[in-house]
Amino acid sequence: MSSARYRRPLALTLWYSTLFVVGAIVIVFLTYVLTAASLAHRERRDAVVALLARDGIAAPPAAAAYRPPSPVTDAASAAGLAAVAEDDVAAAWRAVAERTEAATGGELRRLALGAVTAAATVSVTWRGLAGRTPLVASFPGDGSET
Repeated sequence: MSSARYRRPLALTLWYSTLFVVGAIVIVFLTYVLTAASLAHRERRDAVVALLARDGIAAPPAAAAYRPPSPVTDAASAAGLAAVAEDDVAAAWRAVAERTEAATGGELRRLALGAVTAAATVSVTWRGLAGRTPLVASFPGDGSET
């Protein structure tokens, strides 16, 4: 028997271990990305609630649930939905930044710019996972991303 015959099972077991490692890396990576994105959104939400409270404005309550604009049927459509959500965040905060006076709204404008930047940055990851192009929007928040 040739040595190649005996090497095939070894090669297959190495392939199994490689698939396991790649799967673990993907899980760790996605967990990190999801955790970081969620934390960033929560921190910005809390900052907006604090700004509203300081200005005597009651924050609207969150809805109990939201209807996605398209069905989520697999990993690509889930990533696509996340990209749409980030694009919507970028559009909303871009509108805030555009309508806030530079002389008096510095704190709000900084928050808005940070939100647009973060949404555009995170959207790149989701677009890549969804197989969408372009990965980077030319003008985040202008409505042309999705």
